[in-house]
Amino acid sequence: MSVQVGESWDHSKYKFHGLSLSGIRTAIAMPELSLSFDVAQGYPFLLNLKQFFLTHGHLDHAAGVPYIISQKAMNSQEPGKFYMPSSLVEPLDQIMKIWEKIEDHQYKYDFIGVKADDEIPLNPQCYIKVFPTTHRIESFGYTVFEIHKKLKSEYLGLHQDEIINLRRQGLEVNEVQHIPTVSFTGDTQIEFLDSRDWVRKSKILFMEATYLDERKSIEQARQWGHTHLDEILPRLKEIESEKIVLIHASSRYSDKEALRILNERIPQEFKDKIVFFPGR
Repeated sequence: MSVQVGESWDHSKYKFHGLSLSGIRTAIAMPELSLSFDVAQGYPFLLNLKQFFLTHGHLDHAAGVPYIISQKAMNSQEPGKFYMPSSLVEPLDQIMKIWEKIEDHQYKYDFIGVKADDEIPLNPQCYIKVFPTTHRIESFGYTVFEIHKKLKSEYLGLHQDEIINLRRQGLEVNEVQHIPTVSFTGDTQIEFLDSRDWVRKSKILFMEATYLDERKSIEQARQWGHTHLDEILPRLKEIESEKIVLIHASSRYSDKEALRILNERIPQEFKDKIVFFPGR
């Protein structure tokens, strides 16, 4: 058994498409929900999406914002909604105003600042919840929650007519569950795992693993607000996710080399849980 490779990858009912390479590009789209986590330089597969969740403002994650806005305007699409750390709203607004001067054209766009524990509706069955991460600048991660209703245990086995009658009496026969389905970190130190317990319980966890071997130390990773594989390995047992998707590998590793290192270093018992998302 070996580590899976992503780029276009699906698990359960969701598909994921994108690229992630440290300092170069990060954008992972979920087409079924018409959203993307980060936008890299604004790739074609992002242009028709409706909502964009920026983890932080570094160029490899956010440079594509003006281009996406301009392409939506050119194609007469509704302006996308861009969620981001609150400290990023004003600088990005200034950038857009400069581009408006350059192009002699006024754009419509929606920049929305977020804070930890904000909830953002996606549809009646899903919402995003924001969690804090630890990077060199203000940063956040995002979790897709699914809302599931199921019959309360005390009513299991009842005939449908009996359940309908209970509802007519004003009784709530269902219980509502909020299931953390997909979490995405962007750039962060390992401490994000302890920020909110739902992150470790997400069915799918996208997390950065920038440095994979001894060429960079844990201390060097932390200096730049990143996570080293050496910090992830001892915590694999406590991550309850069905799949852990490693993103943001350093460009010092070719995709082939990164995959080789992961297969050598990840214990056999966890390999079926690990997916490597390439950046090239």
